[in-house]
Amino acid sequence: QVQLVESGGGLVPPGGSLRLSCAAFGFTFSNHAMGWYRQVPGKERELVATISVYGRFTTYTESVKGRFTISRDDAKNTVYLQMSSLKPGDTAIYYCNAKRGIDVYWGQGSQVTVSS
Repeated sequence: QVQLVESGGGLVPPGGSLRLSCAAFGFTFSNHAMGWYRQVPGKERELVATISVYGRFTTYTESVKGRFTISRDDAKNTVYLQMSSLKPGDTAIYYCNAKRGIDVYWGQGSQVTVSS
């Protein structure tokens, strides 16, 4: 059974840091590109960051460049999103995504709240 299980979300003050993890089960993690998306109620889901197979290439949405880092550990079937200098505007549910051709998988989401 395919599963993506996110963890690491929570409440953090502005300027703080969090690391999200996404553990993958039931498919060949190493040959899937991975990504993190986020969504605020009433808005469309937004692509935050992606990492290619083997971690050769990464992309970031403009608003998180220099603050967020995506990485992957194929030995642990896990992708990470290190978030620093967090802002209230980063508050959202963060979703993990795996993609290879027409295969697309989603996690259940992890709430990140940036507030004092």
